[in-house]
Amino acid sequence: MTLALDPQAVLDELAGFAARLERGVERIAAAGAPVLGATPRETVHREDGLTLYRYRPRVERPLATPLLLAYALVNRPTMTDLQPDRSLVRGLLEAGIDVWLIDWGYPTDADRFLTLEDYVCGYLHRCIGRLRSACGVEAVNLLGICQGGVLSLCYAALYPERVRNLVTMVTPVDFHTPDNALTHLVRPLDVDLLVDTCGNVPGSLLNASFLALNPYRLAMHKYVQLAELTGDAAALDNFLRMEHWIFDSPDQAGEAFREFAKAFFQQNRLVTGGFALAGRPVELRRLTMPLLNVYATQDHLVPPAASKALAGLHGSGDYTEIAFAGGHIGIYVSGRAQREVPPAIAAWLRERP
Repeated sequence: MTLALDPQAVLDELAGFAARLERGVERIAAAGAPVLGATPRETVHREDGLTLYRYRPRVERPLATPLLLAYALVNRPTMTDLQPDRSLVRGLLEAGIDVWLIDWGYPTDADRFLTLEDYVCGYLHRCIGRLRSACGVEAVNLLGICQGGVLSLCYAALYPERVRNLVTMVTPVDFHTPDNALTHLVRPLDVDLLVDTCGNVPGSLLNASFLALNPYRLAMHKYVQLAELTGDAAALDNFLRMEHWIFDSPDQAGEAFREFAKAFFQQNRLVTGGFALAGRPVELRRLTMPLLNVYATQDHLVPPAASKALAGLHGSGDYTEIAFAGGHIGIYVSGRAQREVPPAIAAWLRERP
């Protein structure tokens, strides 16, 4: 088949594309560093690299039981508060929730030997202690996101008396579902060799692995589309915020990474059992508090089946699932997510004060 192409039209189109790229480079250079984290907050506690924040309320009488957000270790929690109109945090505040958040920080060489026990039974446990003391409550609401959801499941199974309600969001439970592409990358990995060689696992290495799961869309197509965004200042700002978040990837404390990769990705211990912290078994049947499990139907990192496996493993008499029609990132930043997700979580919590 012969294509009928007008050479001059092709040249004109290429010249126009080059001009848009040139203008785009100029606008990106002039834009400066994007600002993430738009909602006012106060620092409540610092420990090593960790910071515990409390957000300023946006209603007169927030829910008495505070909600602690525990994000993943492998990315920055700024995704939950990307900008004023794309903010899970702000949506929860406006729905009357008292929101706190753990920022795990950036592990240094001194943190190489931190373990999952340090994160769950140490940092997370002490942060929850600060909430209990500050708010005068025996138990708090806990919202774990992605890998932070796994840490939250472990904590709530070990200390069920300290968690009033548990919310998991795009959280893997069954790491061995057939459609779990990330597990297929990690299962054959010599984790011991990686950690023994690197110490802390570079965030840039992990980020490259995530991008490799969908290379055309995440590493090529979006940059071609960037030329079309440069004439829209708001769209360009949104793009730059997302790029900043994507590549702001903390290194991972070596021992904690070793444990997480082997226990969950390789051995699937939340499902098969046999995982312990501080000498105590982590058993999901000890999750007797009300549970809300929020998953994304188009999630390429945590397939729905990996999250929904929680339904058959918990010990609660009050289990709810919410399916969001979107992806792993869209569940925080899309317009639909702003309308649906924070109000749904807040309504569920208000029914269980």
